[in-house]
Amino acid sequence: MNLRKLVTSLAFASVVVITGCKEDTFIEKFGVCPVVLSTTPIDGATDVPRESQVTVTFNEEMNPETITQTSFTLSGTERVQGQISFDTKTNTLTFVPETKLAYATTYTGRVTTSVKDMLGNALQRDYVWTFSTGALVSPVVVSTDPANSATGVMLSKAIAASFSVPMDPQTLNSTTFTLKQGATAVAGTITYSGTTAVFTPTANLTANTVYTGTITTGAKNTEGNPLVSNYEWTFTTIPHTTPTVTATDPASQATGVALTKVITASFSEGMNPSTITATSFTLKTGTTTVAGDISYTGTTASFTPVNNLAANTTYTATITTAAKSTNGVALADNYAWIFTTVANTTTQPGTPAMGVDLKTAARFGIFAGVGISNNAGFSEIRNLDVGITPGVRSSVTGFPPAIIVNGAIYASDDIAPPGTAAMLLQAKQDLLEAYLYAEGASSPAPATVAGDQGGKTLAPGIYKSTSTLLIQAGDLTLDAKGDPNAVWIFRIASDFTTVGGAGGNIILTGGAQAKNIFWQTGSSATIGDGTSFKGNVLALTSITMNSGAKAVGRMLALNGAVVMTNTNIIEKP
Repeated sequence: MNLRKLVTSLAFASVVVITGCKEDTFIEKFGVCPVVLSTTPIDGATDVPRESQVTVTFNEEMNPETITQTSFTLSGTERVQGQISFDTKTNTLTFVPETKLAYATTYTGRVTTSVKDMLGNALQRDYVWTFSTGALVSPVVVSTDPANSATGVMLSKAIAASFSVPMDPQTLNSTTFTLKQGATAVAGTITYSGTTAVFTPTANLTANTVYTGTITTGAKNTEGNPLVSNYEWTFTTIPHTTPTVTATDPASQATGVALTKVITASFSEGMNPSTITATSFTLKTGTTTVAGDISYTGTTASFTPVNNLAANTTYTATITTAAKSTNGVALADNYAWIFTTVANTTTQPGTPAMGVDLKTAARFGIFAGVGISNNAGFSEIRNLDVGITPGVRSSVTGFPPAIIVNGAIYASDDIAPPGTAAMLLQAKQDLLEAYLYAEGASSPAPATVAGDQGGKTLAPGIYKSTSTLLIQAGDLTLDAKGDPNAVWIFRIASDFTTVGGAGGNIILTGGAQAKNIFWQTGSSATIGDGTSFKGNVLALTSITMNSGAKAVGRMLALNGAVVMTNTNIIEKP
């Protein structure tokens, strides 16, 4: 029993059907994936007799019904006509030309991916080779992108042609590689790498238009042999389309919109980011323009106001016809929508008489029980130390690339400086006392909060959540009302999470200071992707800072780990 039959028998015995053969897999290595083993004439052969037949031998038995005039072609200056047969004993395709091959001509044989084996597995890529009936093998164009007769080609498309052999880059230029719309030449630049030349148009192509690419006989391989004849192919660009605004957030006529809301507009197709500007995307209240930052990603433009929106106010957002698609097509008309902000989101529970005293734990930007890690990126802890106990120094990883600026790392097993272990134990005791104090803070009476606090403005005070707490729908603003000593204590019974995106940031106003904000978390805390966080997190278990998150404050975990995911910054409040 040969290897192929053995593999096939094992597959069926296990009631396994092998389909979807992929390259470089176990299946191909054991002969189930069809591949071309050899050809006659061989690739690059010269002085091939004109009366030669062409053969292609596969690694396994092929389905004869897939061996056709379409799946195998032989071309010189034009396609060669002939008869095709397949021998199932030798797994060999034989092509017999109707007439003798031409003198001193380079021929290209191609076996396409439409050939399949008896299990239905296809050849994974076209097999192409060349040979010549003369002393030299001329280069040939084996493929183009876009392919010949392709339709729906993007207007920003770079045009590529791949050759059978390496070419002389000096012979691939604006004379030998051209692109035309009718008789009009298209301006562009030409580059060459490997065996592929690329024509990049200076400007976008025109919609719904037929273009002709040409490689002339002036293109030569590295041995100085030119193409036998000019190679031409055509393709058609996509029809003309006009971009539209498909959705907005807030929606038109929306009410109760958060004062920290980021305004977005989504388009029907990709837009040119350079046309999404403060001129083409505006926000106004009456005739007054709101200052903001504009960004664009995917198919969505975002307007982030510099300051919070005013309460109980109607705003008008507009996308003008200055906004254009990647194909250079503008919106047909200005698109405008209105929304109204929330009437009042301010809570006034009363101000705590004092904050939470961290004592010796205040020296740390990160403090953890079992582990501290920087998973990726150049994270920084600025003007604060890093400490771990009872965890040991080997449990601190990712430093570097993470760095401590004006600080140091201290672990429970450090022997220098003397007294490090005792210092860490004291800091942990002080952290525990601070955690318990925040957990029980009750004067003035706590205001109960629940769910998502995004989009709210909170005055100084004690806030109590009986389960998880979330900041997602917008930014959370903490307003000190002009008191730089104002304190916020958040008592969170379970997990605390900020979610980056449309919100998730902590905004301080009215003189509020990050050092006076305390997030007592009964389980674990997660600071969301790219968010700007303020305050001291006192977590019973662990703390995770997601990619790009920054904090002015401290990440203090009593029993678990502190994880910096990717390029995080912690600054002393």
